[in-house]
Amino acid sequence: MHIDELTETFELLTDWEDRYRLLIDLGRKLPPLPDSEKTEENRVQGCTSMVWLVEEVEPTDPPRLHFRCDSDSFIVKGLLSIILMVYSGRTPREIIATDIDEIFSRLGLEQNLSPNRRNGFFATVERIKALAAAHA
Repeated sequence: MHIDELTETFELLTDWEDRYRLLIDLGRKLPPLPDSEKTEENRVQGCTSMVWLVEEVEPTDPPRLHFRCDSDSFIVKGLLSIILMVYSGRTPREIIATDIDEIFSRLGLEQNLSPNRRNGFFATVERIKALAAAHA
């Protein structure tokens, strides 16, 4: 699913409970990381739930960054799916230039997520942007 399709689907779902279920479904579809990649080095700090982020660099010019994520919470995995839709497969410059706040707002997440989940979401985005900056 592409982020524009997800946005359209979210707009059709007027009830937050339906949106919440969609996030959980997205989380269930996110492939788990193997235990060998669930390391402290891959762990995203600032998340209440356990979140791991793995970066893979496609050696093109410019390089493209691909990310894989996992969490111990399906709702968080759903949020990670959104992050992957936005950032994975892009160049470092594209990643740095992408405004996640606008997407977050379009999806209506700011009104319906707990502060802890919101902080974890943005901690993951900041980690991705830091990884991108290292390749820019």
